[in-house]
Amino acid sequence: MRTGAASGHVGYFHEAFLYDSDEELLAVAVPFLLDGLAAGEPTAVNLDEPNAELVRRALPAGADVTFLPVGDLYARPSVALRVYREHLASYMAEGAAQIRVVGELPPVLLGATWDWWARYESAINHAYDDFPLWSICAYDRRSTPARVLADVARTHPRVARPDGAHETADLYTDPMSYLTEPRPAPLDPMQRTAPLVELIDPTPARARAEVRAADNGLLPPDSADGLVIAVSEVVSNALRHGEPPVRMRLWRAPDRIVVTVHDRGPGPKDPYAGLLPVGDGSDGGLGLWISHQSCDHVTHHRDASGFTIRLTAGNPHFPV
Repeated sequence: MRTGAASGHVGYFHEAFLYDSDEELLAVAVPFLLDGLAAGEPTAVNLDEPNAELVRRALPAGADVTFLPVGDLYARPSVALRVYREHLASYMAEGAAQIRVVGELPPVLLGATWDWWARYESAINHAYDDFPLWSICAYDRRSTPARVLADVARTHPRVARPDGAHETADLYTDPMSYLTEPRPAPLDPMQRTAPLVELIDPTPARARAEVRAADNGLLPPDSADGLVIAVSEVVSNALRHGEPPVRMRLWRAPDRIVVTVHDRGPGPKDPYAGLLPVGDGSDGGLGLWISHQSCDHVTHHRDASGFTIRLTAGNPHFPV
Protein backbone atom coordinates (compact mmCIF):
# COMPACT_ATOMS: atom_id res chain seq x y z
CA MET A 1 0.00 0.00 0.00
CA ARG A 2 1.30 3.45 -0.91
CA THR A 3 1.90 6.03 1.79
CA GLY A 4 1.75 9.81 2.13
CA ALA A 5 0.07 12.09 -0.37
CA ALA A 6 0.25 9.35 -3.02
CA SER A 7 -1.80 6.92 -0.91
CA GLY A 8 -4.42 5.31 -3.12
CA HIS A 9 -2.91 6.73 -6.32
CA VAL A 10 -2.20 4.33 -9.18
CA GLY A 11 0.85 5.00 -11.34
CA TYR A 12 3.13 8.01 -11.31
CA PHE A 13 2.61 10.75 -8.70
CA HIS A 14 4.57 13.66 -10.23
CA GLU A 15 5.13 16.84 -8.22
CA ALA A 16 7.05 20.06 -8.75
CA PHE A 17 8.58 21.94 -5.84
CA LEU A 18 9.76 25.54 -6.24
CA TYR A 19 11.99 26.67 -3.40
CA ASP A 20 13.53 30.00 -2.42
CA SER A 21 16.11 28.87 0.15
CA ASP A 22 18.14 25.89 1.31
CA GLU A 23 15.87 25.69 4.33
CA GLU A 24 12.79 25.28 2.13
CA LEU A 25 14.47 22.53 0.13
CA LEU A 26 15.31 20.63 3.30
CA ALA A 27 11.83 21.22 4.76
CA VAL A 28 10.33 19.20 1.89
CA ALA A 29 13.09 16.76 0.94
CA VAL A 30 14.07 15.42 4.36
CA PRO A 31 10.58 14.47 5.67
CA PHE A 32 9.73 13.04 2.25
CA LEU A 33 12.76 10.74 2.40
CA LEU A 34 12.41 9.82 6.07
CA ASP A 35 8.74 8.95 5.65
CA GLY A 36 9.69 6.67 2.77
CA LEU A 37 12.35 4.94 4.85
CA ALA A 38 9.92 4.50 7.74
CA ALA A 39 7.46 2.80 5.38
CA GLY A 40 10.15 0.52 3.96
CA GLU A 41 9.99 2.17 0.53
CA PRO A 42 13.04 2.59 -1.73
CA THR A 43 14.08 6.24 -1.54
CA ALA A 44 16.57 8.07 -3.74
CA VAL A 45 18.10 11.52 -4.17
CA ASN A 46 19.16 12.90 -7.55
CA LEU A 47 20.16 16.47 -6.71
CA ASP A 48 23.04 18.60 -7.91
CA GLU A 49 26.06 17.92 -5.71
CA PRO A 50 25.81 20.98 -3.39
CA ASN A 51 22.15 20.24 -2.67
CA ALA A 52 22.81 16.51 -2.40
CA GLU A 53 25.38 17.28 0.27
CA LEU A 54 22.90 19.51 2.12
CA VAL A 55 20.39 16.67 2.23
CA ARG A 56 23.04 14.09 3.12
CA ARG A 57 24.11 16.13 6.16
CA ALA A 58 20.50 16.65 7.25
CA LEU A 59 19.65 12.93 7.24
CA PRO A 60 20.39 10.69 10.22
CA ALA A 61 23.68 8.84 10.08
CA GLY A 62 23.32 5.57 8.22
CA ALA A 63 20.00 6.47 6.56
CA ASP A 64 19.47 4.00 3.72
CA VAL A 65 18.91 6.61 1.01
CA THR A 66 20.39 6.08 -2.45
CA PHE A 67 22.24 9.06 -3.94
CA LEU A 68 22.21 8.78 -7.72
CA PRO A 69 24.97 10.23 -9.94
CA VAL A 70 23.38 13.31 -11.51
CA GLY A 71 25.84 13.78 -14.36
CA ASP A 72 25.53 10.25 -15.71
CA LEU A 73 21.75 10.09 -15.44
CA TYR A 74 21.04 13.43 -17.08
CA ALA A 75 23.34 13.09 -20.07
CA ARG A 76 20.32 13.12 -22.42
CA PRO A 77 16.55 12.89 -21.86
CA SER A 78 16.23 9.60 -23.72
CA VAL A 79 19.07 8.17 -21.60
CA ALA A 80 17.41 9.39 -18.39
CA LEU A 81 14.15 7.76 -19.44
CA ARG A 82 15.82 4.45 -20.18
CA VAL A 83 17.96 4.37 -17.03
CA TYR A 84 15.17 5.48 -14.70
CA ARG A 85 12.82 2.84 -16.10
CA GLU A 86 15.49 0.21 -15.46
CA HIS A 87 15.89 1.40 -11.85
CA LEU A 88 12.15 1.49 -11.26
CA ALA A 89 11.62 -1.96 -12.76
CA SER A 90 14.30 -3.41 -10.48
CA TYR A 91 12.60 -1.92 -7.40
CA MET A 92 9.25 -3.35 -8.46
CA ALA A 93 10.82 -6.76 -9.05
CA GLU A 94 11.90 -6.65 -5.40
CA GLY A 95 8.31 -5.99 -4.34
CA ALA A 96 8.27 -2.21 -3.82
CA ALA A 97 4.75 -0.84 -3.32
CA GLN A 98 6.03 2.73 -3.75
CA ILE A 99 9.30 4.33 -4.81
CA ARG A 100 10.30 7.86 -3.76
CA VAL A 101 12.74 10.12 -5.60
CA VAL A 102 13.59 13.77 -5.02
CA GLY A 103 15.61 15.23 -7.87
CA GLU A 104 16.54 18.25 -9.90
CA LEU A 105 18.11 18.98 -13.25
CA PRO A 106 21.63 20.44 -13.18
CA PRO A 107 21.52 24.24 -13.72
CA VAL A 108 23.36 24.02 -17.05
CA LEU A 109 20.39 22.13 -18.54
CA LEU A 110 18.01 25.03 -17.87
CA GLY A 111 19.57 27.16 -20.61
CA ALA A 112 19.95 26.46 -24.34
CA THR A 113 19.00 22.78 -24.03
CA TRP A 114 15.94 23.28 -21.82
CA ASP A 115 13.47 22.57 -24.66
CA TRP A 116 14.22 18.84 -24.76
CA TRP A 117 14.21 18.64 -20.95
CA ALA A 118 10.79 20.34 -20.98
CA ARG A 119 9.67 17.57 -23.34
CA TYR A 120 11.15 15.07 -20.89
CA GLU A 121 9.26 16.54 -17.92
CA SER A 122 6.04 16.23 -19.89
CA ALA A 123 6.72 12.79 -21.39
CA ILE A 124 7.52 11.10 -18.08
CA ASN A 125 3.90 11.57 -16.99
CA HIS A 126 3.24 8.81 -19.51
CA ALA A 127 6.57 6.96 -19.50
CA TYR A 128 6.71 6.36 -15.74
CA ASP A 129 3.01 5.68 -15.25
CA ASP A 130 3.73 1.94 -15.23
CA PHE A 131 5.40 2.35 -11.83
CA PRO A 132 4.29 3.30 -8.29
CA LEU A 133 6.67 6.25 -8.36
CA TRP A 134 6.31 9.40 -6.29
CA SER A 135 8.85 11.99 -7.37
CA ILE A 136 9.41 15.58 -6.32
CA CYS A 137 11.17 17.66 -8.98
CA ALA A 138 12.91 20.58 -7.26
CA TYR A 139 13.55 23.93 -8.97
CA ASP A 140 15.42 26.78 -7.30
CA ARG A 141 13.31 29.86 -7.97
CA ARG A 142 16.34 32.11 -7.30
CA SER A 143 18.21 30.87 -10.36
CA THR A 144 15.67 29.17 -12.65
CA PRO A 145 14.71 31.29 -15.70
CA ALA A 146 11.10 32.44 -15.95
CA ARG A 147 10.54 30.54 -19.21
CA VAL A 148 11.60 27.32 -17.46
CA LEU A 149 9.27 27.95 -14.52
CA ALA A 150 6.42 28.48 -16.98
CA ASP A 151 7.06 25.05 -18.50
CA VAL A 152 7.42 23.45 -15.06
CA ALA A 153 3.94 24.67 -14.20
CA ARG A 154 2.54 22.96 -17.29
CA THR A 155 4.42 19.66 -17.09
CA HIS A 156 3.77 18.70 -13.44
CA PRO A 157 0.27 17.58 -12.42
CA ARG A 158 0.92 18.41 -8.76
CA VAL A 159 2.82 20.85 -6.59
CA ALA A 160 4.52 20.31 -3.22
CA ARG A 161 4.67 23.23 -0.78
CA PRO A 162 7.21 24.01 1.97
CA ASP A 163 4.43 23.77 4.58
CA GLY A 164 3.82 20.14 3.65
CA ALA A 165 0.80 20.72 1.43
CA HIS A 166 0.34 18.77 -1.84
CA GLU A 167 -1.89 20.49 -4.38
CA THR A 168 -3.22 19.93 -7.89
CA ALA A 169 -1.45 22.15 -10.44
CA ASP A 170 -3.82 24.59 -12.14
CA LEU A 171 -1.82 24.94 -15.38
CA TYR A 172 -0.92 21.30 -16.00
CA THR A 173 -1.24 20.29 -19.67
CA ASP A 174 -1.60 16.68 -20.81
CA PRO A 175 1.49 15.41 -22.69
CA MET A 176 -0.55 14.61 -25.79
CA SER A 177 -1.31 18.33 -26.09
CA TYR A 178 1.89 19.81 -24.66
CA LEU A 179 4.26 17.75 -26.81
CA THR A 180 2.50 18.62 -30.06
CA GLU A 181 2.51 22.40 -29.56
CA PRO A 182 4.82 24.55 -31.70
CA ARG A 183 7.80 25.02 -29.40
CA PRO A 184 10.66 26.89 -31.09
CA ALA A 185 13.97 26.43 -29.30
CA PRO A 186 16.46 29.32 -29.10
CA LEU A 187 18.45 29.62 -32.31
CA ASP A 188 22.05 28.55 -32.07
CA PRO A 189 24.09 31.71 -32.80
CA MET A 190 25.69 29.89 -35.74
CA GLN A 191 22.32 29.68 -37.44
CA ARG A 192 22.51 33.46 -38.00
CA THR A 193 25.53 32.89 -40.25
CA ALA A 194 25.90 31.24 -43.65
CA PRO A 195 26.03 27.43 -43.37
CA LEU A 196 29.17 25.57 -44.31
CA VAL A 197 27.04 23.01 -46.17
CA GLU A 198 23.60 23.35 -47.74
CA LEU A 199 22.02 20.50 -49.66
CA ILE A 200 18.60 19.89 -51.23
CA ASP A 201 17.25 16.32 -51.17
CA PRO A 202 20.59 14.73 -50.27
CA THR A 203 20.94 10.98 -50.17
CA PRO A 204 21.75 9.62 -46.70
CA ALA A 205 25.19 8.62 -48.03
CA ARG A 206 25.87 12.19 -49.20
CA ALA A 207 24.68 13.55 -45.85
CA ARG A 208 27.01 11.20 -43.97
CA ALA A 209 29.95 12.15 -46.17
CA GLU A 210 29.41 15.88 -45.59
CA VAL A 211 29.30 15.41 -41.83
CA ARG A 212 32.52 13.38 -41.93
CA ALA A 213 34.24 16.03 -44.03
CA ALA A 214 33.08 18.87 -41.79
CA ASP A 215 34.16 17.08 -38.62
CA ASN A 216 37.74 16.42 -39.74
CA GLY A 217 38.81 15.52 -36.19
CA LEU A 218 36.91 18.29 -34.37
CA LEU A 219 34.73 15.98 -32.29
CA PRO A 220 35.70 12.93 -30.24
CA PRO A 221 35.29 9.80 -32.39
CA ASP A 222 32.18 8.55 -30.54
CA SER A 223 30.51 11.95 -30.84
CA ALA A 224 31.36 12.23 -34.54
CA ASP A 225 30.07 8.71 -35.21
CA GLY A 226 26.87 9.49 -33.32
CA LEU A 227 26.23 12.62 -35.36
CA VAL A 228 26.85 10.77 -38.63
CA ILE A 229 24.33 8.09 -37.64
CA ALA A 230 21.78 10.66 -36.43
CA VAL A 231 22.00 12.80 -39.58
CA SER A 232 21.65 9.73 -41.76
CA GLU A 233 18.55 8.60 -39.85
CA VAL A 234 16.92 12.03 -39.88
CA VAL A 235 17.59 12.62 -43.60
CA SER A 236 16.22 9.14 -44.38
CA ASN A 237 13.09 9.89 -42.35
CA ALA A 238 12.55 13.23 -44.07
CA LEU A 239 12.94 11.70 -47.53
CA ARG A 240 10.66 8.77 -46.71
CA HIS A 241 7.98 10.38 -44.53
CA GLY A 242 8.24 14.13 -45.10
CA GLU A 243 7.26 16.40 -47.97
CA PRO A 244 9.88 17.69 -50.42
CA PRO A 245 12.12 19.46 -50.68
CA VAL A 246 14.34 18.18 -47.89
CA ARG A 247 16.93 20.79 -46.98
CA MET A 248 20.02 19.93 -44.93
CA ARG A 249 22.25 22.65 -43.50
CA LEU A 250 25.46 22.27 -41.50
CA TRP A 251 27.47 24.72 -39.40
CA ARG A 252 30.85 24.15 -37.75
CA ALA A 253 32.20 26.01 -34.71
CA PRO A 254 35.34 25.37 -32.65
CA ASP A 255 33.36 23.38 -30.07
CA ARG A 256 30.41 21.87 -31.97
CA ILE A 257 28.74 20.92 -35.24
CA VAL A 258 25.10 21.81 -35.84
CA VAL A 259 22.93 20.22 -38.54
CA THR A 260 19.34 21.07 -39.42
CA VAL A 261 17.05 18.95 -41.60
CA HIS A 262 13.83 20.56 -42.82
CA ASP A 263 10.95 19.35 -44.94
CA ARG A 264 7.48 20.72 -45.68
CA GLY A 265 5.61 17.98 -43.84
CA PRO A 266 4.05 18.12 -40.35
CA GLY A 267 6.66 15.91 -38.69
CA PRO A 268 6.10 12.72 -36.67
CA LYS A 269 2.61 11.97 -35.42
CA ASP A 270 3.73 10.38 -32.18
CA PRO A 271 4.22 13.09 -29.52
CA TYR A 272 6.87 10.96 -27.78
CA ALA A 273 8.99 10.58 -30.93
CA GLY A 274 12.67 10.68 -30.04
CA LEU A 275 12.16 10.25 -26.32
CA LEU A 276 10.76 6.72 -26.41
CA PRO A 277 11.61 3.92 -28.88
CA VAL A 278 8.21 3.70 -30.54
CA GLY A 279 7.22 1.63 -33.55
CA ASP A 280 9.25 -0.75 -35.67
CA GLY A 281 11.06 1.89 -37.70
CA SER A 282 8.45 2.04 -40.47
CA ASP A 283 7.29 5.50 -39.37
CA GLY A 284 10.68 6.89 -38.39
CA GLY A 285 10.15 6.43 -34.67
CA LEU A 286 13.23 4.32 -34.07
CA GLY A 287 15.39 6.63 -36.18
CA LEU A 288 14.39 9.65 -34.12
CA TRP A 289 15.07 7.74 -30.92
CA ILE A 290 18.53 6.82 -32.21
CA SER A 291 19.25 10.49 -32.95
CA HIS A 292 18.30 11.43 -29.39
CA GLN A 293 20.66 8.78 -28.07
CA SER A 294 23.51 9.88 -30.34
CA CYS A 295 23.55 13.69 -30.14
CA ASP A 296 24.23 16.22 -27.38
CA HIS A 297 21.07 18.17 -28.18
CA VAL A 298 18.10 17.62 -30.50
CA THR A 299 15.30 20.09 -31.15
CA HIS A 300 11.95 19.61 -32.92
CA HIS A 301 10.13 22.57 -34.44
CA ARG A 302 6.89 22.81 -36.43
CA ASP A 303 5.71 25.98 -38.13
CA ALA A 304 3.86 27.04 -41.28
CA SER A 305 6.86 26.10 -43.44
CA GLY A 306 7.06 22.51 -42.18
CA PHE A 307 9.11 20.50 -39.71
CA THR A 308 12.75 21.03 -38.68
CA ILE A 309 15.06 18.87 -36.60
CA ARG A 310 18.30 20.38 -35.29
CA LEU A 311 21.11 18.04 -34.23
CA THR A 312 24.07 19.25 -32.17
CA ALA A 313 27.25 17.31 -31.42
CA GLY A 314 29.77 18.91 -29.12
CA ASN A 315 28.99 21.68 -26.64
CA PRO A 316 25.30 22.70 -26.99
CA HIS A 317 25.29 25.19 -24.08
CA PHE A 318 25.48 28.54 -25.85
CA PRO A 319 24.29 31.66 -23.95
CA VAL A 320 20.53 32.25 -24.16
